[in-house]
Amino acid sequence: MSSPTASTAPTVPTAPTVPTVPTVNGQVVALAHYAAKAVLEQALAPAGLSYLQSLVLNFTAAQGGSTTRASIAERLQDGLKIDEAAALAPVTELLEAGLLEAVDGTVVRLTEPGRARQDETSRYGAAIGARVYAGFTPDELATAGRVLAIATARANAELAAQPS
Repeated sequence: MSSPTASTAPTVPTAPTVPTVPTVNGQVVALAHYAAKAVLEQALAPAGLSYLQSLVLNFTAAQGGSTTRASIAERLQDGLKIDEAAALAPVTELLEAGLLEAVDGTVVRLTEPGRARQDETSRYGAAIGARVYAGFTPDELATAGRVLAIATARANAELAAQPS
């Protein structure tokens, strides 16, 4: 009887390895952001909304149901680092869809269907957030929030210091 060769020897299961926990850096933050954003976009699609449109509806609702186009543009430009045209495109789309209405040349407000859609989709976002952040302690979430807020402020300061 011949002895088993390396290729025919039985394999011995090894203990599962614990994944290496990365240090927070831009790549880790971006991967977490894009993964959560993709889940939200999947939830928004059946409601016929894009991510940017949902941000506009949420911002408008947070302003009491009406706001200026300039405020929306400033919020999206500052938060997403997009240009004014890209920031205002979802406003036009929401006006065309009847989810926002123009009060005058500068102010827009949620329509009843817009308010209902915003309420529905913000529930999606809350449920997704609850699942994604489940199991973290309040202290862990507070620490992550502090680190990310400081990193955001520092990156914004660097952007502001660069010549236009």
